[in-house]
Amino acid sequence: MRVELGPVGYWRHELSHCLHTTAGVLLGFHGLDPVQALGAGWGFDYPAGDIRREEYYFPGAAQDLFGGLAPFHDVHSRWHEPADAREGWEQVRAALAAGTPVAVAADNFHLPFRPAYRDVHTNHLMVLYGFDDTTGDVFVADPVPPAFQGTIPLAALAAARDSGNPVHHDRDLFFTANPIGNRWLELRIGQDQPAFDPEFVDRVTAANLRALRAEPAAADAAAGHLRGLAGLRTFLTEAFDRLPGDPAVGDEVFVVIGPVLAVTGLHAEFLREAGRRFGEPRLAELAREVDRVAHHWSALRIAVATAGPDRAAMVPGLLRRTAALLDAYDRVLDGLQSRLEARGQALRGA
Repeated sequence: MRVELGPVGYWRHELSHCLHTTAGVLLGFHGLDPVQALGAGWGFDYPAGDIRREEYYFPGAAQDLFGGLAPFHDVHSRWHEPADAREGWEQVRAALAAGTPVAVAADNFHLPFRPAYRDVHTNHLMVLYGFDDTTGDVFVADPVPPAFQGTIPLAALAAARDSGNPVHHDRDLFFTANPIGNRWLELRIGQDQPAFDPEFVDRVTAANLRALRAEPAAADAAAGHLRGLAGLRTFLTEAFDRLPGDPAVGDEVFVVIGPVLAVTGLHAEFLREAGRRFGEPRLAELAREVDRVAHHWSALRIAVATAGPDRAAMVPGLLRRTAALLDAYDRVLDGLQSRLEARGQALRGA
């Protein structure tokens, strides 16, 4: 039997990683615009300690990754955790045969098209869109650089999906020491999706503003659940306070920043596209301000990743970067609020 689903297109945003890239490819297959779905939400939500050594990590959305990525769309996902490699392939093969591409977790160490092949272990995510029983190949779509779309041997995929993802040397960083377990994601997309119009942009903006500027709730504080700008400030300042005595803090900050950076870059793209489509230059200006926040995130993540053995000496610089980041957030949130108020006045006047 041979199955090759299509069209499976290329999609990637330069600040995204394999989670957003995989979601974008699958959403595009089902007819949704990835920027509209993945770029609408913008916030910070981190249950403290909810850290997973996976390249496709997204804070607070362990059970529904794609739902966390697209909070304003009827998009959800569910992890399947097969008992073994055989059951894992049978499940994925059945989904493909039924006409549905899927996302699978895999260890880059075993994937011939990845630069880490036979060198570095890491917990990666990619799309499968077909198989050929005669040749023993599977169809893979992975736009993460260097980008690959085509066939690889099923045996290579099986090794990557069944990998224990071990730590072999000091280059196995951040996304290792966490078995792959043949896991795969089932995607569910509802029939009724929001229209991309000015009213949707207003609704999204208002919700994001409320969430980012909300005061910490007592229940969240007791549970260590960090939300919004207040939670973001707490997360970074407390992390950098602990960094000199605990090198694992650097890994935590690096992993948590990754999806926040991706979401920020995609939200800038969302606003830019809305400004172009609806003839509203102010949205394009605000998109540039959100881009500035993304640049601050990039600088902070690089600084954390490259912190040397004298971590205490890095803390003042990290705190200065944090202050600049938070100032950039305040500036763009003020702009979004002003734009929303002006829109409301104009609509009432009309």
